[in-house]
Amino acid sequence: MSEPFNVLLVGVGGQGVVLASDILTTAAMLAGRDAKKSEIHGMSQRGGPVFAHVRFGDVVHSPVIPKGSADVLLGMERMELLRWAPWAKPDAVAAYVAKDIVPTGVDAYPDGIDSEVAARFARVVSFDSKTLRPARVSPKVAGTVLLGAASVFLPLPPDVFAPAMEGLVPDGTLEMNKAGFALGRALAETVPEPSHA
Repeated sequence: MSEPFNVLLVGVGGQGVVLASDILTTAAMLAGRDAKKSEIHGMSQRGGPVFAHVRFGDVVHSPVIPKGSADVLLGMERMELLRWAPWAKPDAVAAYVAKDIVPTGVDAYPDGIDSEVAARFARVVSFDSKTLRPARVSPKVAGTVLLGAASVFLPLPPDVFAPAMEGLVPDGTLEMNKAGFALGRALAETVPEPSHA
């Protein structure tokens, strides 16, 4: 891998963006990659935006993903995913939690968000709490479900994620997080290849 691989994770405070980025960075290092991370979570405790840049490869000089360079965009909240869409490459993959967190001062989400996401990205994986329920996966591990989905598209072996979670996820949640990761992979593996017709 000559150029760094770029993953942008976005959401709002309290959703687990920072934890998911820590797991991804650790997984990349366990795979023998140079990995760097940058995060912003200023007003996150009040539901403000949170984002993390994760870059890994043979050599990574900067932790910041240039605009238009993200290979994968992960959204814990779909309006934040759309807001950060300009950071994605034209052939980027998106995975997101289809959960609405309506901002203060806004009555309701605008229509057509899912269609707009589908139009902007080459491949899209999305899920909501109804998707998680049959697999008995808690919405609290949505971040590791997203990482599982992303892992299908990352140049990393999937077996580095379980050890990366150890010591990072809250006590007593490792098995639940592993189950979430497995579910995310299963969801992403059903997404068809983009048509080049």
